Amino acid sequence: MNRETGQKGEAVAAQYYRQRGYLLLNHNYRTRMGELDLVLYKDGTVVFAEVKTRTGHPLTTPADAVGPQKQRRLILAAQIYLQNSPYFDAPARFDVVEVTPAERGWQVHCIFDAFQMGM
Repeated sequence: MNRETGQKGEAVAAQYYRQRGYLLLNHNYRTRMGELDLVLYKDGTVVFAEVKTRTGHPLTTPADAVGPQKQRRLILAAQIYLQNSPYFDAPARFDVVEVTPAERGWQVHCIFDAFQMGM
């Protein structure tokens, strides 16, 4: 997958959340532990969304790319984000968003609360 496809997938995922009333706080927030694709807020909860965009016919699902090591890095990056934000004491949730091309546009499958901060 090229960078342009990944950026398009993140834009599609951001629109998916905005249509459901989420506020986009950050996009591609970088820390020394890695990057957070989307940081969103709704109803007192900060949501960290890892977006996986795939084209073609992959053998695995996009969510399979978010294994335990990737989860640990995302959790550490999220902790850094929260420590430096006004939302430091808000509950946090981690979603994995699968974005794939469909016949008309893009298909979005969101796995809400895909893993927990307390790993």
